[in-house]
Amino acid sequence: MSSIDPINELQKLLYGRLELVDQLSLKMMKSENAPRIPEITKHIFSSGGKKLRPLMCIASAETLNYKSNKHITLAATIEFIHTATLLHDDVVDESSTRRGKKTANILWDNKSSVLVGDFLFSRAFQLMVSTNSLNILEVLSNTAALITESEVLQLTNIRNIDIDLKTYFKIIEGKTAILFSAACETGAMLATNNIEHIKCFKEYGRAFGISFQLIDDYLDYKGNTKLMGKDVGNDFYNSKLTFPIIFTLSKATKLDCLNIKNLFKKPKKSKDDFDTLLNILNKYSSLESTKNEAIKWSEMAKKSLLSIPNNKLKKLLEEICDNIILRKL
Repeated sequence: MSSIDPINELQKLLYGRLELVDQLSLKMMKSENAPRIPEITKHIFSSGGKKLRPLMCIASAETLNYKSNKHITLAATIEFIHTATLLHDDVVDESSTRRGKKTANILWDNKSSVLVGDFLFSRAFQLMVSTNSLNILEVLSNTAALITESEVLQLTNIRNIDIDLKTYFKIIEGKTAILFSAACETGAMLATNNIEHIKCFKEYGRAFGISFQLIDDYLDYKGNTKLMGKDVGNDFYNSKLTFPIIFTLSKATKLDCLNIKNLFKKPKKSKDDFDTLLNILNKYSSLESTKNEAIKWSEMAKKSLLSIPNNKLKKLLEEICDNIILRKL
């Protein structure tokens, strides 16, 4: 694999388009009647991040030689949906930091975070309508509904020690993969009527998103707090059973399974509890298995693009699949 970071290369290549996305986003974040809205949206949008979803939306369109500018509106729509879910997630998870900064629910309050998240969802729908495509509107509205449905499914499975991998994948497909899939699919829809090419990008985004979430689950146990800008072990402390845990429960002895279940049932968990859990995960190579599962899905993402005409953008989209496996934040 190339030593060049393909995400940075893609950002450089599409810099002008990303600038237009930022300009449109700033315009849509304004509110004459509620000054708290731009305060909170400015805070969360200035927190950094690679803007991977809008980037992939633009890249998908331009890989198929799209020449107009509706993908700018589409990319802003995708980012608004994503940002709205982050605001809601931080309230649900009672998070205090994201990307190294205090979360909006800490700096302001939960009510403000939820309502500004709702505002961003409404802006996203205003933007998607302006694409003048009922097909795109259908994809994105279904996506928004599935994201919320999956968040509720995840919430109802907190501390559910009997959760299986089928339910886990259902959660992450709706919670994470669906927006990557929609970003790539709708970008392709703007550029072509070729159903096969649109399907390829839809599958690419889905497989990439699943791989992305698996690495997120891996890093929650194996990551670096300073690099990630958030505490390691959040899933454990919030009693979320993710792939490393569910995998371990399917392989471990009865005693180790009982120990894991007791740890997750504890209302207050300590650093010692986390270290105990890590020892069990290491015993069954569960984190390595999580990474291997992520690699499997990243390979599936690359294969999804095989029939797409070769060009520089396609090559970078393929390389991002390898790069995401190596990420540390």
